[in-house]
Order: sequence, then structure tokens, then C-alpha cells
Amino acid sequence: MRVYIGPYTTWLGPYQIADKIPFVSEETRDKIGEWLANTWVADVCSWIDSKKERKIKIRIDKYDTWNMDSTLALIIVPMLKQLRETKHGAPMVDNDDVPVHMRYDDAAPVYNENDEYIYPTTQWFMHKWDWVLNEMIWAFEQYDTDWEQQYVIQKGEIDWEDYPEDEGKDAIPLRWKKECIINFEGRQAHQERIANGIRLFGKYYQNLWD
Repeated sequence: MRVYIGPYTTWLGPYQIADKIPFVSEETRDKIGEWLANTWVADVCSWIDSKKERKIKIRIDKYDTWNMDSTLALIIVPMLKQLRETKHGAPMVDNDDVPVHMRYDDAAPVYNENDEYIYPTTQWFMHKWDWVLNEMIWAFEQYDTDWEQQYVIQKGEIDWEDYPEDEGKDAIPLRWKKECIINFEGRQAHQERIANGIRLFGKYYQNLWD
């Protein structure tokens, strides 16, 4: 895989040109920008902008799709982490997607200076969104680990010895020298958390903006 995605193209119009004029007031720049917007300058700016293209070069190799979910996880994780650090806003997160103690109905009440109840603050919105982002990040990070092994309590050992009673049989029963013991309940809970993080990624995909 080879990916290059350049920055977005920037618009340079009459008002942006006026903003670059030094030693004049903001009001004067606005007037100049308004005047330029009604001249041929605006047409030239539009023509130049129509010629700009964001540089995007993507090459996908066959091995990238052998385990496409794991390949994408390698890209998704660092992008989600950067979004978490640089975001300037947060979407509305449904109560059903966060723990009970983070839902509006169960959140600690917030009051204003007149002791009147108000809805949770913007900080609470951000807190909920951080929780969702963290769950997404955690879920995709599991693709780069052998997480199932932590639930193996005892590794099994197969008994390869030959037994007289098996002679002549088409199918020989599998015997164990040591029983394989797995914490299936813990592994199931881990898998469900991964599935939920991926579900959240799909549900809030259109909200992955800075």
C-alpha cells in the first residue's frame, strides 16, 4: 500500500486578498474586499480555484486485502487518536451508547447562578464523545494483539500415544494429556466490547471531523 493525501486546497478570494494589505484597519480591509468582489478580480479568483486539485495518490497491493480489517485498523487507530487530541467539537451521543452513569438522566444535575436546573454543559458533551472515541480506539487496537491468549487458563496437551483399541479404526478419538481450560465468559465479554467499538465507529462515522 502507498498512500499520499495532500492538504485541502485553500480559497483565495477578494476578501482574503484584502486581508493581506498591511497598515490598514479591519474596516478598511472589509470595504476593499467588498469592492474587489464586484470586479474582475473575483472572476479570476474563481477561475484559479477551479484549477486546483487536492493531491491524492493511492496504490493498493493484493496483500492489503488479505486481512483488510487488520490493515485498515493500522490506519484508523492513529487517525482516531489525533482526532481525540485536536477535536474542536463533539456530536450528540445517544444515551444508549454510553454507560448508565454518563447518561443525561443519571448525570449529576447542573444548576446556574439562580439555582435553576440546566442541561449538562458542553464539557459533558465532550466527555461523552471522548468515551466513544476511546472505545473505538481500544477496539481497533485489539487487531494488532493476540488478545484471546489472556483468557487461556491452562493450555491443553494432545495425547499422541497409540492405543491398542484404536487399531483398525478409520477415525481415532482425540485424547488430551492436559485439559484445555478457557475463560469463555471473559473472552466473550472482550469480543462483545470489540464489536461494540466497531459498531460505534460505523454509527458515528459521519461525525469523525475536527
